[in-house]
Amino acid sequence: MSIETLEKSINDFNEKTQQGFANTAKSIESIKGRLDKLEVKGNRPGISDTGDHERARKSLAKFITTGDDGDLERKDVSVGSANDGGVAVPEVISSDIDQQVVEISPVRQVALVSRIQTNPGSYKRLVDTRGTASGWVGETENRPNTDTPQLQEITFPDGEIYANPRATQRSIDDMQVGVAAWFQESVATEFAFQEGDAFINGDGINKPRGFLSGTITNESDDARAFGSLQYIATGVDGAFPTSDPSDILVDLYHTLKAGYRQGAVWMMTSDTLALIRKFKDADGNFIWRAGIEPGQPDRLLGYPVIEAEQMPAIATNSYSVAFGNFRRGYEIVDRSEVRTLRDPFTAKPYVNFYTTKRVSGAVVNSEAIKLLRFATS
Repeated sequence: MSIETLEKSINDFNEKTQQGFANTAKSIESIKGRLDKLEVKGNRPGISDTGDHERARKSLAKFITTGDDGDLERKDVSVGSANDGGVAVPEVISSDIDQQVVEISPVRQVALVSRIQTNPGSYKRLVDTRGTASGWVGETENRPNTDTPQLQEITFPDGEIYANPRATQRSIDDMQVGVAAWFQESVATEFAFQEGDAFINGDGINKPRGFLSGTITNESDDARAFGSLQYIATGVDGAFPTSDPSDILVDLYHTLKAGYRQGAVWMMTSDTLALIRKFKDADGNFIWRAGIEPGQPDRLLGYPVIEAEQMPAIATNSYSVAFGNFRRGYEIVDRSEVRTLRDPFTAKPYVNFYTTKRVSGAVVNSEAIKLLRFATS
């Protein structure tokens, strides 16, 4: 091969190599440009695809009208969300609200809690009042009929608790704290207060029937009618006895059958407890004991004390102290989960957070709860 031919081959190779590099660089630049466009497009708020937009519109309409969020993407409410139609609440916040209600409501902590999906007013509970009789017989003697068990029916009132706070979209955008945290804490606290009061004092009209709202009598377990609670009186109008006041608490303790004492608790307001904490027994020892370990409840005559501010303050004829096994005596029925509707459309420029929960409650065993009445009789 001549030198001229070799030189020409080398020049041809270099030219092709440079052209290849140029094509490669051009291809890389083209790919980079397409990626940049996709990134910009992906960072845009909103939906550009017509089909996706239509599906999102229908899903949002379904959520607002029915509360069904099955087709919606679940997100936490945050200040950074600028989408007026964004759905921010249902599952996570609903769960957190339930948990906080458990922690705040004292009756819910100690009562029997059931979750039942039913139609309004359709949940009932049967209670065996143990009316069965028996007798002793010889081997070949006749067996006469005995009394049959007696069943009593309890109907739970259907109630719905709701909250409907609202805020302007601008205030939501400008808040420096998480909107979700603010919302769940506010609603949970209000729900807890309303529930706690209804479980104690509710009249059963569109709300639970509280254990203090029924018939209360001084008749013993063997004598009083089914469903009525028993009280004993302090003997003093609106006060404890001046002499040996702790004795009346001992008397109340012994009105509760031994079979119910396992799991029993005292329930009263903080002011009532402050008074009782000063009582001493015959040996000069305080009848109240602080919890031995962190997290353990304080104890009165050996049983935990639950502070419930919805209990009545000490006054004439008040039922200010309760002692009983509330898990046996009172049932709370959660008929639905907490449901939340974020509605930015109905009252512009406000965003409504409409939250509801169906809950009921009633006394199911009137022998399991005893009351102290601050009266002469």
